[in-house]
Amino acid sequence: MSVVPTPVPGPDAPLKAALRYGLIGLGVLVVLAVAIATAVAGVPGLWGALLGAAIGGGFILTTAAVVLFGAKLPPTTAGMVMLASWVGKMLVALIVIAILNQFDFYDRIALFLTVVGALVIVLGAETYGVLRQKVPYVTVPDVSSDTATDE
Repeated sequence: MSVVPTPVPGPDAPLKAALRYGLIGLGVLVVLAVAIATAVAGVPGLWGALLGAAIGGGFILTTAAVVLFGAKLPPTTAGMVMLASWVGKMLVALIVIAILNQFDFYDRIALFLTVVGALVIVLGAETYGVLRQKVPYVTVPDVSSDTATDE
C-alpha cells in the first residue's frame, strides 16, 4: 500500500522543485566560483566568474522556467514556445559572447569554467529536484464519496 502525501502536490511540483534546487545550486556555484576565481586571477577572475554564472545559469534556468510555463499550454503551443525560447537563448548567448569577446576586463578561463560548472551543477540540481518529488500518477477516489453512494 502506498501513502498519498498531504497535501497532494500538483502536476507542476517537480518543475517548481527543479527551479528551486537549480537556483540553490547556482547560488552555491556563484559563491565558490567567485572566491576561487578571485583568489587565482584577481578582479578579472571575479568578473569572469560572475559573467559565467549569469550566462550558464541563466541559460539552464530559463529552460526550466519555459517548460514550467509551457506545461499549462496546449501541446502544439508549448512546443512552439519551447522552440522559440531555445532559439532566443542561443541568439542572446551568441550576442553576449560576441560583445564580451571585444573586452578584456574579465578572465576567459574563469568565464569558461564557470559556464561549464553552471551548466553541470544547475542541470544536476534540477534533475535532483525532479526526482525527489513524489507526484501521484492516478487520482485516488475520495473514500467519503464511496460510503455515501453505498447507502
